[in-house]
Amino acid sequence: MHQMNEMNALRTYQAPWGVTLITTSSVLLVLAVVNVVASSWLIGKAPWGVAGLVQWTLPVLVLVCLPFVIRGYVITEDAILVKRLCWTTRLARADLKSAEVVPNALRKSLRTCGNGGAFSFSGWYWSKSLGHYRAFVTDLKRTVVLRFKNRAVVLSPARPEDFVRDLNL
Repeated sequence: MHQMNEMNALRTYQAPWGVTLITTSSVLLVLAVVNVVASSWLIGKAPWGVAGLVQWTLPVLVLVCLPFVIRGYVITEDAILVKRLCWTTRLARADLKSAEVVPNALRKSLRTCGNGGAFSFSGWYWSKSLGHYRAFVTDLKRTVVLRFKNRAVVLSPARPEDFVRDLNL
C-alpha cells in the first residue's frame, strides 16, 4: 500500500537538519566513540559486566535511535508519508482539518515518550498550545502543525509554506 502511495506522490519534501539536531546528534556520536575508547581501561579492573555496560551504553543508544531518522515527507492524494530510515509512517489525510506553518512549534513542549534530539525530535509531546501531539521533526525552526479530527502532528519539511500550500486545504 505504501509503495502505491509513493508512486502517486504529489510532492516530496526533504527533512533538513537544523542546528540543534546537528549539534545534539554530533555530541552523542562523539561521546559514544570517546566512551568506548576511554572506558576500555575498565576492562579487567571493574567487576564483571560493569566495564561492558559502561563501555557500550552510548553506542547502543546511538544504534537504537538511528532507525528513527526522518528522511523526508511525501504528500499523496490520500496521505502524508513520513519517510524514516527503515520504514514509512502514514498519516491519512481523510481527517486532516488544517495545516499551518508555526515556527518553533515544539517550544515549551514536554516530551512524554520519544526522542529529544538523537537524529530526530520524534514521539509524543505535550504543550499548552497544542495539547498532546505527535512530532516527526528535524528542524525546530521550520515546523508545520497539522490538525486532524482527533489529534495534532508536527512536521518540519523543507519549505514549510510550500508544504502547506501543496496540501490544498
